[in-house]
Amino acid sequence: MNIDDLSWQVGNYGGLPPRKVDLLLERGHLNLVIQAAEERAEWFCAERVAQELCLRGAFGRAIEVVEPFAALGWRPALWAKANVLLRAGRTGEALDLVRPDEEGRTSESVCRNFAELLVRAGHVDEAIDLLVPHLGGWWIRSVLVEITEGQGRDERVLELIAPHAGTARQALEKSRWASNDEGVLVLQARMLERMNRADEAIRVLGTDIAVKRYGTQNTLTAYAELLSRHGRLDDLRELATGEHAHTVLDIFAGALRDCGRADEAETVMREAIAADDWVGYRAWLSVTLLQDGRLDDAIAVAEPGFSWYDCSNLLAPLVYPLFDRPEELLYLLDHPLTVPHHGHEEFRYWWKAFALASLGRAEEALAVVDAHPDPFNDPRLVRAELLSTAGHLTQAEAELRDLGTVKAREDLFEVLVKQGRAAEAVTAHPAVTEQRAARAKTASVPLREDGYSAEPPF
Repeated sequence: MNIDDLSWQVGNYGGLPPRKVDLLLERGHLNLVIQAAEERAEWFCAERVAQELCLRGAFGRAIEVVEPFAALGWRPALWAKANVLLRAGRTGEALDLVRPDEEGRTSESVCRNFAELLVRAGHVDEAIDLLVPHLGGWWIRSVLVEITEGQGRDERVLELIAPHAGTARQALEKSRWASNDEGVLVLQARMLERMNRADEAIRVLGTDIAVKRYGTQNTLTAYAELLSRHGRLDDLRELATGEHAHTVLDIFAGALRDCGRADEAETVMREAIAADDWVGYRAWLSVTLLQDGRLDDAIAVAEPGFSWYDCSNLLAPLVYPLFDRPEELLYLLDHPLTVPHHGHEEFRYWWKAFALASLGRAEEALAVVDAHPDPFNDPRLVRAELLSTAGHLTQAEAELRDLGTVKAREDLFEVLVKQGRAAEAVTAHPAVTEQRAARAKTASVPLREDGYSAEPPF
């Protein structure tokens, strides 16, 4: 175990990543996860198992698991240990373990982390005092608002934010692009709303909008959402049907739906499309129709964008919600209006193969990949995943063992777990050192003309 490998794990989701650790825990393999943390120096195992042990009240065992990592002086492990100590009621030890020194107090990120811990320990005023020197930065102001919610310090937080809001307004009056701190205007409105002063929040932020004392769409969006939350539909309609329609019309339509006026919301968006055929309107309406179970209507609305090079705006938002509904996904992909989209063949073929495999039609799924292998970096890995999805775990295992690469062994993990062979899955999974070596090798492999690696990634 060394800090370099641990840092690489966190930065690259190396070792057993959180998703795989959760899979083991969901299936009751707590002791196996503890073993992986202790014997393989798997940080994500240690982190998750400490959380799980705390839920069970086994604080001493949780500390034992994270202690070898914390003993290195590695900051993430020290914070994890501090969290365990705090949950165990050992507040003083927790705070002393990670309390920043004078140099640490100059770091925004260090102060943010410690302030969050202080609030959890009940030291709210100390947390606020720690952040005050850093309130010149928009990020820390957001942290201050977030961590003090429900802590009875709203008056003080509002007082601390007000001068920064005033400074931002002065700069924005000179130029809409003069200040990058306009987010403080939204924070001020949020605090007023939190203090049951919503009318004042609407008036103050609405004035900023009216006199164009803002620079980005984020402020417009925040104001529209504020109006929506408080049922100010007339004001929201006026905002959404003017020059800001592209930014906030979907918020107005959503507010209508929330009020039980779904037909009116659909009409508003269809009229907008007829007047200004903007992709954002089609995207909102198609996804909303899909949510209502109207797949044919959703396809008809989104169809003009299916053949675009960038399919992410209209086709992908329909595909992703259907991953758990493979029959409808296959219907969408085979629909005559769903034309091949330029430059994204791998998505189209993968989506169809996945839908077929999810329906247990493994041979048809494999035939899709076999007929179109070029878009995939390694079609053999795709074949194995499709076999696993279709429930043919033995065949998927054979494919992955035959490959024998680091990536294949990573994929083999889930196949073995699904077969009830969790201990074997952990043993088969490549160690961090193997993963690092494989990725370093991949980084040195030249690309093919189509932009893919000339060799499999692992």
